[in-house]
Amino acid sequence: MRVPYETMKREFKRILMDRGFTEASAAQAARSFADNSCDGVYSHGVNRFPRVVQYIDKGYIKPDAKATKVGGFGALECWDGNLGLGCLIAEQGMDRAIGLAGQFGIGCVSIRNNNHWMRGGAYGWQAANAGCIGICWTNTQPNMPAWGARDRRIGNNPLIMAVPRREGHIVVDMAMSQYSYGKIEAYKLNNQPLPYPGGYDTNGELSVDPKEIEKTWRVLPVGLWKGSSLSIVLDLMAAALSGGNTTAAVGELGPDEYALSQTMIAIDPAKLHDSEAVDRMLDASIAYIKSSLPAAEGGSVYYPGERAKSIREDNLQHGIPVGDEVWRQIKSM
Repeated sequence: MRVPYETMKREFKRILMDRGFTEASAAQAARSFADNSCDGVYSHGVNRFPRVVQYIDKGYIKPDAKATKVGGFGALECWDGNLGLGCLIAEQGMDRAIGLAGQFGIGCVSIRNNNHWMRGGAYGWQAANAGCIGICWTNTQPNMPAWGARDRRIGNNPLIMAVPRREGHIVVDMAMSQYSYGKIEAYKLNNQPLPYPGGYDTNGELSVDPKEIEKTWRVLPVGLWKGSSLSIVLDLMAAALSGGNTTAAVGELGPDEYALSQTMIAIDPAKLHDSEAVDRMLDASIAYIKSSLPAAEGGSVYYPGERAKSIREDNLQHGIPVGDEVWRQIKSM
């Protein structure tokens, strides 16, 4: 089914206000969840929303929590999320990093004790919309085996990098697993196989079946051992900067995922170079890449973030695709 953007946002706001959020906070969070869904990231929008409500009901997410600054030195600051709603705290953190970049040219804000930030790419777009290069990442619960292991002891720790550009921002949003668990769940809900192997089945064989991969929780690191190594380093950097939990410590809290560590970096390139000259350089490079010979007949080559605009326009016009059961569950809350 297709649900209009405003209808979805209204339902999210209603449910959040019913659980103790102020009207302003509920509206901001509802917009975040609806925007993620409208941009085609259903796994961290409408499909994730029921689990967020469960975490509110369990007390992991505090509706009245506010982030507090716990330390700082120049362009470097540390904040405590105090178990607030992840997307609200993360948006505040990137906004503060952008403010520091305006003052110092660069801003780095670390956050501890935050919840799942939903779509990490949203904060890359946030930085780029403000004219800043954005870099951010989060750790997670132990949900991926290290390279050469069977049991889950590292996270799929998403990394986001964004470059502002007048003709369309360039935004990379990637988990350290070949597919995030949210994406695997989305393919399962649609009864579709993964386009490429995303993990191992119960026989230890690589699989494109999302149901089989969910049985083992043995997802494949992106780049194999390289993704595994990068996951470990991102986790430890986020914890070292924030003084918060490592993936190992998050795992010790129990089977649910909360009290994460995150890092937001914003860099203002206008402090160094003329913005129009940078844009000309970016445009030339993108044009060179897009002139590549497509591997498939009639295929296209896209730069990171290019398709978000067309997906958003289609969903605004026709409504956001939602599984019947997911929407029924949301409506009944």
